Amino acid sequence: MRIRRDDLVEVITGADKGERGRVLSVNRETGKVVVEQIGLVYKHVRRSQKNPQGGRLSVERPIYASNVMYVCEACGKTARLGVRYSAEGSKERFCKRCNASAGVIAPPKDRYAKK
Repeated sequence: MRIRRDDLVEVITGADKGERGRVLSVNRETGKVVVEQIGLVYKHVRRSQKNPQGGRLSVERPIYASNVMYVCEACGKTARLGVRYSAEGSKERFCKRCNASAGVIAPPKDRYAKK
């Protein structure tokens, strides 16, 4: 899964189709992501010292990572992500639409450095 925390994504299917938001958390085991203000459900809360009023809280629920698409910061469009080795040998994600880097995944290794 190439989507990471704090990435800007757009929902491509479902009730929230077309909406954009930041990824709050990623669960690689289940293949789901939590996106802010997407997939909101009501959680009913009993009165307590923490919530003296009680009532309904609006909470984001996880959605499948296949239902979101990365939004490139360079070109501002939705795009797929690829993985490549940079010139110094570090592994990085890149936008397949505009070829811009989306961040480093792994530290540099000498065997992948271009000489």
